[in-house]
Amino acid sequence: MSEESTHQGTTDDRPGDRRRPHQYLPPAVRAAAAWSVAVIIFISVAALVVYAFVALRAATIPMILAMLGTALLHPVMPWLVRRGLRRGLAAGLTCAVLVAVVCGVLAVLTNSLVHSAPQIANSLKEAGNRLADWLGPTGGKLRQALTDAAGSGSSAGGSLTNSLASGVLSGLGIATQLITGGVLALALVFFFLRDGHRSGALVHSMLPAERAEIVIACGHRAFSAMAGFMRGTTLIALIDATVITIGLVILGVPGAAGLGALVFLGAFIPFIGAFLSGTVAVLVALADRGLGTALWTLGVVLAVQMVEGNVLQPVIQSRTVELHPATIMFAVVAGAGVAGILGALLAVPLCAAGLGIVSVLRGTAGESVR
Repeated sequence: MSEESTHQGTTDDRPGDRRRPHQYLPPAVRAAAAWSVAVIIFISVAALVVYAFVALRAATIPMILAMLGTALLHPVMPWLVRRGLRRGLAAGLTCAVLVAVVCGVLAVLTNSLVHSAPQIANSLKEAGNRLADWLGPTGGKLRQALTDAAGSGSSAGGSLTNSLASGVLSGLGIATQLITGGVLALALVFFFLRDGHRSGALVHSMLPAERAEIVIACGHRAFSAMAGFMRGTTLIALIDATVITIGLVILGVPGAAGLGALVFLGAFIPFIGAFLSGTVAVLVALADRGLGTALWTLGVVLAVQMVEGNVLQPVIQSRTVELHPATIMFAVVAGAGVAGILGALLAVPLCAAGLGIVSVLRGTAGESVR
């Protein structure tokens, strides 16, 4: 009995029999398991971050808008400081100019859209009827949908009086949120412009030197990506809207100013915005000027989009926002699903900033491995 137990003890003492169960797995299986855990953790953290941003959107959306505004206006600060202005005064002057420009642009866009909206709506309805005639039996469903939409609009007008009080209260609530968010975003732009140069010292005071440098590099890359997107997209949107508006005026398409405003706004939503604004312009031309003018309008829109894709985008944004078209489309759709139109507008700059951070981290990891 003692001899058997002694033999068993010597067997258990061998190093090969004391291995843990996962050490019997092939290396490929262990690597796959490690990657699976990493992906699950990444998705969980990303989902929590998105949920936090959506739940706290009253504060996070103004903060993101303030970061984009700061990225757009940041080059103005060194220019003003070199001319003897203190940073506080320079930031205040920049914010004042920002308010004036934003109010002016919104006034022009709103005026153009308000004056052109009835004409564009009637033209779209007429274009829908023409398409229904061309489609034959299938077009009957389209015509019925247009009739139902018009009927629902008229019936909704009859019940407008009953819901006037709740509508006014809801409108006041939305207006209050917009004003509050705008004031918060403007205040954040002021503080970001005035105190942004102190962010590096703040990070160094909170983190070890090596970690602080990585965080600062990530912040610089993300900020540069957002700045490149804002400046490049704004310039491209202005060029597209100007050229298409001139083309619509030459072709005699009604509501050219409002359509140009739609093109300008749609340029901030890559691919989808340009497609929708171009489709509206072609349908309006089809309804009011016939098939020939609609084809000319389509040619103008396609020519502008080709010049943008082959000339403007590579020249203006080639070194600032390097995103694959599939990544941009996925980001726009995901952003629209999370936060609607505003999410679609903010998706691409946030995605560019995130990929910039990832590139910094990958470079840092490669250096540490070497």
